[in-house]
Amino acid sequence: MFINGYRCMWVMAMFDLPTDTKRARRAYAQFRKHLIENGFSQMQYSVYVRHCASEENAQVHLKRVEQSLPAEGEVRLIKITDKQFQRMRIFWGRKRTPPESPPRQLELF
Repeated sequence: MFINGYRCMWVMAMFDLPTDTKRARRAYAQFRKHLIENGFSQMQYSVYVRHCASEENAQVHLKRVEQSLPAEGEVRLIKITDKQFQRMRIFWGRKRTPPESPPRQLELF
């Protein structure tokens, strides 16, 4: 989908962070909180997504996540288009459900 000539994107953050110590749990909680404060929504446990209005906006959010990386653990970031996101196949048991819709865009005139 294009909005005002820009291709809409999704940024997905997938992570596996240690939680075996109090310090590690604090780092995990801070990282998760940072994602939520920057508009990410939980898609699955340790998988968060954010809709972005353009490729440039997606790059901004990728950099923000990179700046908040915890010292330990693994974080993977991927950027995909609306069209790719809509092709996702989601199953609850054997029942297929459609992917989430992108948020409605606010247009200012």
